[in-house]
Amino acid sequence: MAGHDPEKFDGMFLAMCQRCEKGIDELLDCLFSFLVRKTDYYTGGSPGQAERMLMENFKKYEKIADRQKEEAKKEREEQERKRKEKIAKRKAEEEAEMERLRKEEEEPKIKEVTDEEAEKIQKEIDKKKETPTEPEPEKEKTEEKKEENGDKDKTEDDDDEGKLPPNLGNGGDMPNYRWSQTLEEIECQCWFDVKFPIKSKDVIVEIGRKHLKVGLKGHPPIMDGETFNEIKVEESTWTIDNNKYIILSIEKVNRMEWWNKLIVTDPEINTKKVNPEPSKLSDLEGDTRGLVEKMMYDQRQREMGLPTSEDQKKKEILDKFMKQHPEMDFSKCNFN
Repeated sequence: MAGHDPEKFDGMFLAMCQRCEKGIDELLDCLFSFLVRKTDYYTGGSPGQAERMLMENFKKYEKIADRQKEEAKKEREEQERKRKEKIAKRKAEEEAEMERLRKEEEEPKIKEVTDEEAEKIQKEIDKKKETPTEPEPEKEKTEEKKEENGDKDKTEDDDDEGKLPPNLGNGGDMPNYRWSQTLEEIECQCWFDVKFPIKSKDVIVEIGRKHLKVGLKGHPPIMDGETFNEIKVEESTWTIDNNKYIILSIEKVNRMEWWNKLIVTDPEINTKKVNPEPSKLSDLEGDTRGLVEKMMYDQRQREMGLPTSEDQKKKEILDKFMKQHPEMDFSKCNFN
């Protein structure tokens, strides 16, 4: 029917469903009872017309339901494929890191050098001996600087005291879950102390803008609390892996920060020791890329003692104002 709104009576149907304690059977029984008692649905048309009308609509929406089911299946498979790709990538990185560390441990501490290399080293040592030593005042300044840096390092160490080092995924390992992160997203693997295979009907997963809850029905949740920062709920998903684990894929709202904990009650990790994977500006989204480029530009300008983009913008506004008001005297104004 043209202009038909499929959601027009949703409120009424939902209210009916809530009052039908026996489920869909009771709902259909009430509907056909109404048609018999209050309409001529069964008797008003030609023989077999009532059944044809019923089956036409049944088949119509059966096709829609099948299509939605297939689309949902494809979406789950795509999410599962992406998740497995992420896990495989992270596993490969961890194995590469472990291999690098193993090679470093196996590398001999004392290396043999050739005669040419030994001669070159000796010349460098002799050259250093011939270089005049710095004056005593300079040494004192150097010692003072070392002491200042030492105090600074000590303060930083005090601030980091009690914080956990991040795991290989730049996240944290908790008793019942392990999470890892990039600047853009978080992946969390949850497990349960049960003997039976986990199915979707057994689990409780709630992903809110700033809240996470994961658990099994009839068991205390393994997490239920406020998150470190906000989540993009519409872009976050969860799946069951191998009937053992729940995998959360969480998108951050702020894609320019490292989380020091997943749930605010978790132990804090030391984000200064996070080891981010190298990335290219071309890999970033438009807004994020523009922000990073601006930050890099401003940093270079500060290092060279030049005005940042904000300083330049303020100067342009000021110059424009001065040109518009030549009658005003700006000679005694200090704009620094």
